[in-house]
Amino acid sequence: MSPNGSDRSSRRPMRRKLPQVLTAGLILVTATGCTYKDFPRLGMPTPVTEEGPRILSLWQGSWAAALATGVLVWGLILWSIIFHRRSRTKIEVPTQTRYNMPLEALYTVVPLIIVSVLFYFTARDESKLLSLADKPAHTLNVVGYQWSWGFNYVENVPGSTGDAKTSKELAGIPDRFVKDFPANAGGVYEAGTPASRNPQTKNPGPTLWLPKGEKVRFVLTSRDVIHDFWVVPFLMKQDVIPGHTNAFEVTPNREGTFLGKCAELCGVDHSRMLFNVKVVSPERYQQHLKDLAKKGQTGYIPSGIAQTSHEKNRETNNL
Repeated sequence: MSPNGSDRSSRRPMRRKLPQVLTAGLILVTATGCTYKDFPRLGMPTPVTEEGPRILSLWQGSWAAALATGVLVWGLILWSIIFHRRSRTKIEVPTQTRYNMPLEALYTVVPLIIVSVLFYFTARDESKLLSLADKPAHTLNVVGYQWSWGFNYVENVPGSTGDAKTSKELAGIPDRFVKDFPANAGGVYEAGTPASRNPQTKNPGPTLWLPKGEKVRFVLTSRDVIHDFWVVPFLMKQDVIPGHTNAFEVTPNREGTFLGKCAELCGVDHSRMLFNVKVVSPERYQQHLKDLAKKGQTGYIPSGIAQTSHEKNRETNNL
C-alpha cells in the first residue's frame, strides 16, 4: 500500500469517531444541574453577605481572563494545525524559527502582565475583605476542635455575668481583638458534637445564629490542629490555626439556614466537622441568646491553646 493510502486509512477511524466525541461533549455540557441563571456565577452559590459580590466579581474576572487566554492559545493551536499541517506531497522539514528576540520577549512579557493584573485585583479585594472595623456590632469566637465546632457569643446577655476581656477561657485571644470586646460581656456559647443536628433542617452539626443586616466579626481559634471555617454561601473561608488567631467580618443580608464545613483535612473524622449558619432578624437573634442563657449555657468554652502574653501578642496584623 502506498504511503498516501496508508495515511488516508489511518485518518478514517478518527473521522468516524469525531461525531461521537462532539456528541459526548454536548451531553457533558447540557447534562449538568445548572440553569441559565447559574451560568453567570460560574458554579458559585448565590452570595448571602454584603461582601459576597466582591468575591464573586473576582471569581468571574479570573474566569474571564482564563477564557481569553484559552481562546488565544486554542486559536494559535488551530491556526498551526490548519495552516502549518504536514503536506501530503512534501516531506521536508519546514523552516525553523530560532532566537527570535521580539517573539521570545513577547512570551515573557505577556504572562508577566497577566499575573500582575490578577495579583493586583486579588490583593486589592483581599485587603478590603480582611479589613476590620473599629467596633463591630457583634463578635463571635469560632472554636475548632476534633471533631466539631463551638461558638462563643461575646455579647451582653441578660442572665449571664462576667467579662470577656478577663475571661480565662478566652485568654489565648490576642489583645488586639480583646480590646474590641463589649464591656462586661458575660456571653453565651454553643458547643457542638458530630452528633449535633439542626432541629429544623436535620442537617448535621451545631447551628451558629447570626443577625441579618448587622456586621459580625469572627475570631477564629483552634484547640488542637489546623481547621478551616467555611460557610459555603459566604464565598470565603479562613484557616483556624492553633497559636495564631485569624479574623474577618461579614454582614449577612439574607435570612435562611446555610451549610458550613471544615475545609482543611484535620484528621480521621474531618468529614464530620459540619455546622449550620442560621441568619435571622436582629430580634430573633437576641432572643436566641437569651434562650441559651436560660439553658445554662452562660460564659464561654475554652477558645484555644493557652499562650504567654508575649507570644499571643507578637503578631500585630491579621495575616
